[in-house]
Amino acid sequence: MAKLSLLKIIPLDSVLKVQGISKAYGTIQALSDVSFSVPAGCVFGILGPNGSGKTTLLGILLHVLQSDSGNYSWFNEMPSDQARQQIGSLLETPNFYHYLSAWDNLKIAARIKRLINPDIDFALKTLGLYDRRNSTFQTFSLGMKQRLALASALLGKPKILVLDEPTNGLDPNGIAEIRDLIESLHQQGITVIMASHLLDEVEKVCTHVAVLKKGNLLLSGKVDEVLRSTDQIEISARDLNALSAVLKHAKGILQIEQVGDRLLLQCSEQTKPQDVNEYCAQNGIFLSHITWKKKSLERKFMELINENQTN
Repeated sequence: MAKLSLLKIIPLDSVLKVQGISKAYGTIQALSDVSFSVPAGCVFGILGPNGSGKTTLLGILLHVLQSDSGNYSWFNEMPSDQARQQIGSLLETPNFYHYLSAWDNLKIAARIKRLINPDIDFALKTLGLYDRRNSTFQTFSLGMKQRLALASALLGKPKILVLDEPTNGLDPNGIAEIRDLIESLHQQGITVIMASHLLDEVEKVCTHVAVLKKGNLLLSGKVDEVLRSTDQIEISARDLNALSAVLKHAKGILQIEQVGDRLLLQCSEQTKPQDVNEYCAQNGIFLSHITWKKKSLERKFMELINENQTN
């Protein structure tokens, strides 16, 4: 793949700032007071179930839709026309002509975007399609068609790519291809903003994330902080009520949850099973069961989006 040797990174802390964006369709509140910022040079995932407002948010940020309230700024309030010239986007697959070659389709896309002297070969090489530049679109696999769509978004050598569900409809091999391409673009200095409902996709490819549910922003920040998987300690004893009462006074235990005949303890990183066992014994309670129980990332995500059912 071609390298972005001519790319110049703008020395900004944030390339995008979103402040209080709200949008309603009649009685449906698609977005409600959404605010976050996107650091320069990151892969920023907008994560949420279908219907959470991801596509509406991207449409507003790309000036396709108008928000009801709030505002956003690209590149420290650069004029919108100038900013849009530095942003490539893929909200839906372009209407490529099936009987035209990849090169000719990109030539038409460049004309629609009013690009002067577009480097079509560069886009094809970057997306690994140069060897198939003369092949017709109808001969491409789904993964190759998506790569051509990404090549279209790269025309003009943008500093930011905005992608809506870039792996939608692809098989596992196609998904892996697109992940690798996004990682490659990230390593070459492009900031990528992508919406997805797939937790695994965001975890593997994104550095930062904003989590939406029914138009509400739940959390935003670095992926390893927002979506951190939490280990738990699972314990049991003859008298669970007495055990629970004793543990309420223990240092390092953040949360106690009863599941059947056992207690699940969410603890600080410093608290180990042997510490819990020793503390219980010192207080006259002897455990009949104790083990580590790793909470899956998927469970962490489901707890996050279901934490407030009113959202």
